[in-house]
Amino acid sequence: MESSSEDVVPVGGGGVVEGPEGGAPGEVAVGSGAVISEALSSEAVVSQAVGSGAVGPVAVAPASLSPSRAGDFMQCPLLYRFRVIDRLPEKPSPAATRGTLVHAVLERLFDAPAAERTAPRAKSLIPGQWDRLRESRPEVVELFADDPEGERLAGWLAEAERLVERWFTLEDPTRLEPAERELFVETELESGLRLRGIIDRVDVAPTGEVRIVDYKTGKAPRPEYAEGALFQMKFYALVVWRLKNVVPRRLQLVYLGSGDVLTYDPVLADLERVERKLLALWEAIREATRTGEWRPRPTKLCGWCDHQAHCPEFGGTPPPYPLAVASSAPEPVRAAESEGGAQGRMGPG
Repeated sequence: MESSSEDVVPVGGGGVVEGPEGGAPGEVAVGSGAVISEALSSEAVVSQAVGSGAVGPVAVAPASLSPSRAGDFMQCPLLYRFRVIDRLPEKPSPAATRGTLVHAVLERLFDAPAAERTAPRAKSLIPGQWDRLRESRPEVVELFADDPEGERLAGWLAEAERLVERWFTLEDPTRLEPAERELFVETELESGLRLRGIIDRVDVAPTGEVRIVDYKTGKAPRPEYAEGALFQMKFYALVVWRLKNVVPRRLQLVYLGSGDVLTYDPVLADLERVERKLLALWEAIREATRTGEWRPRPTKLCGWCDHQAHCPEFGGTPPPYPLAVASSAPEPVRAAESEGGAQGRMGPG
């Protein structure tokens, strides 16, 4: 759902399908904050000529990892390449765009005094936030280009209203005062791996205990898939621990599609395991970047992928690999120590 530009940035003259959670692919939470980009060294940049010498999007070697991009690589390495390195365009989906809209509404609701955080007020925010979304992302207008009477749009907005209303059955915003909303977090591990992401909400108790909250507009996963759903939350918890030396007390996933709340109380050993997993994942990404070997991994999610025309599994051909292929192996990522050493930041991107 998130653009691959979360992990890369055009340098020089140039200017998410995340797995279903019991629902349709794309029915996942997306923060309404601005896309975060990062500066990369010039040796990692390859310009792609467009038309008569114009400079278009550039291909860059990956330089950081977010939960979405980690999920992409685990789902399908070739999908990761298409999104992060090739930066192939993807069409907006109704489910993903609705998730963005609902997130924006829930974020903005906390601007109001506690007593005014009601379901009618939240629903009244939807038209204005939809207008803002269309202004910031004009491509979403294409979703309803063939809906001249506005019937599908009305139904789509009504579903957004239902999701917002359901939230009030799961949490009471009049009793919440979030410490942070749409919080950008970033840290660099001792290994050199940079982790980053945007947390929907951070609550801090008077006693100092931290709760990380994420909204999902899809349905809660079946129990056997709960661990996969918690991966994103443990990723965030790891970043917060490395930044603040505080293990969050609770991780909470709020599923608006099914009306479920999934909670997990992490311990330090959980975060250390996640860090080891991410280091191994990053080694695999670096090796694929170095060799240009990005293998597709067919799953049932392929049916919703925008890149079938470029995928060998569907008879397609990937674009020419835009990065130089190295002839020697890179230095291995250093194993991170269990205490200290990380640096980073929490706040606006």
